[in-house]
Amino acid sequence: MKVVVCIKQVPDTKGGVKFNPDGTLDRAAMMTIMNPDDKAGLEAALRLKDQYGAEVTVLTMGLPKAEDVLREAIAMGADKGVLVTDRVLGGADTWATSQTLAGALRNMEYDLIITGRQAIDGDTAQVGPQISEHLNIPVISYAQNLKIEGDSVIVERQFDDRYHVLKAKMPCLITALAELNEPRYMTPGGIFDACKAEITVWGRADLKDVEDSNLGLKGSPTQIAKASDKVRKGAGEKVTLDPAEAVDYIVGKLKDKHVI
Repeated sequence: MKVVVCIKQVPDTKGGVKFNPDGTLDRAAMMTIMNPDDKAGLEAALRLKDQYGAEVTVLTMGLPKAEDVLREAIAMGADKGVLVTDRVLGGADTWATSQTLAGALRNMEYDLIITGRQAIDGDTAQVGPQISEHLNIPVISYAQNLKIEGDSVIVERQFDDRYHVLKAKMPCLITALAELNEPRYMTPGGIFDACKAEITVWGRADLKDVEDSNLGLKGSPTQIAKASDKVRKGAGEKVTLDPAEAVDYIVGKLKDKHVI
């Protein structure tokens, strides 16, 4: 079994975010981490490796420094890392990003593709399903559990206060929730292997069946009207009431907001 996990190096939002003049994130100026949903997807793939001997390849698109997140994945247990990086790919929205990743995946063998549900720097949950459309394979999103049965994957798909059980024949794509599992830590041996691992680096010329008009900032139909750091909330309204009055006050506020 061959599993490809799409991971993303995202800004560590605890340290704040910075923007370029065109409204895109200044990724080079920020501390970064592996996207949490992607890490859960990686852990799911590594458990398939533990159980079935699957070969796990991690794929990312980003700046050259995104190689770090691939080495982290290898230190956790992944077998190979592929970095897609090229100046012409910069500023991509979800459409251009999914086109790029699909172009890279067309060069790879896979039975299962796993992506995170969404990235914390965008929260769109669009890239995974878009990749499946570009590759014309089934997709099951919001996976909170999965197992392999023959040539199919069976997924518990989160839905409000319950879940759907869906089955798809491989090859297919799964988008993982952070709640899917508890990702493992890097091991000392894994860190040593990751340091000496050879990362495959692809550029624009290596993408298969992708038009230039669908890549990078110029190929992104989404336009950013305005971008800013998070706005600090005010102190809010403060009142001093006895318990009975406080209950009536809170209930009144909830009714005003149509919460109850």
